Amino acid sequence: MIKVMSISGAILLLLGAAGIGWLLLTPSGSEFRYLMADTLITTQHRHWAKYIIGQRQLDARVEAYQQRFNAMGEERDTHEIHPEPQPVMAPVSSSAEEQEQPVVKPLVEIEEISGSGYSGYVMTVNDPTKIRIGVPEKKGRGERVRSMVERTGAIAGVNGGGFADPNWQGNGFQPIGIVMSGGKLFYNDLGKSRSTQVVGIDGNGKMVAGRYTVEELQQMGVQEAVTFQPRIIVNGKGLIRNAADGWGIAPRTAMGQREDGAILFVVIDGRQPGHSIGANLYDVQQIMLDRGAVIAANLDGGSSTVLVKDDQVLNKPSTKSSEGRYLPTAFLVFEHPEQAQIANVWEGLKASDIDPGKW
Repeated sequence: MIKVMSISGAILLLLGAAGIGWLLLTPSGSEFRYLMADTLITTQHRHWAKYIIGQRQLDARVEAYQQRFNAMGEERDTHEIHPEPQPVMAPVSSSAEEQEQPVVKPLVEIEEISGSGYSGYVMTVNDPTKIRIGVPEKKGRGERVRSMVERTGAIAGVNGGGFADPNWQGNGFQPIGIVMSGGKLFYNDLGKSRSTQVVGIDGNGKMVAGRYTVEELQQMGVQEAVTFQPRIIVNGKGLIRNAADGWGIAPRTAMGQREDGAILFVVIDGRQPGHSIGANLYDVQQIMLDRGAVIAANLDGGSSTVLVKDDQVLNKPSTKSSEGRYLPTAFLVFEHPEQAQIANVWEGLKASDIDPGKW
């Protein structure tokens, strides 16, 4: 018995040594280590990545990604949208009852998707002018997307931009960068001359993504916008070169637009073995390209990722609550967006007035 245990122990030691050697000394092992590190970097346990690649490599990798993300936002987008006219349903005479009737697309369409290690949804909004940025109702605390949808009478909603999150326990109230809703600047911590990477929509329903100043956005007639990055498709071409550049495996939310104007929201669950591990940005880019996106950008993902339709959370957020986190912004879809009551909850507040960690 002792001999068998000794042999088993020796085998385990050899396998462990071989595994460590593979991780440290082979190209495929190094690739796997950096994938693990990138995945941790997108979570509340970023500091753990240093035990996989070292603190120096961790800092260098985060800086390299930031520089690349910045560069991905510089090319000016020139895409144009050509919305398809919706057929008008006229009264049908008895003599024409059997004729084929024109098809009216629903405002919102939901498609389930799956791939290697992930599952999620694509929500298509066929009229991009029906989208507004929603914000919390009460000062000092973010709001869950389902609550925003229910309170405002929206049809659907998806999480939006980034926010200050000290110790990954923030209250979801302080956005990062800017927030625009209904053509008004709700929040700005940039200053007049600084630019930021935005994801938004102008007054004609054209999606805007890339690096802009507030003045540029206002001149362009942008109505709805939040700050987040990176842009992953511009002028019809993907910017993420391969899976290794995909910033690890995580829950994802992204927004794109087809040439016909339809807005695509990709929502992918993650961090849930047996259901969905997550996707990298290359996966998300390819999902968008396969569906005809000519522009697309990443939105806040991770435990913020949530999709709501008809007051129900469709996906499975990677949070203790099945309804996701408290957030500062969401993309909301309305039948009549001009009637939506969305007030500026940050009016009169400066960034220095907000404690993002206090509930």
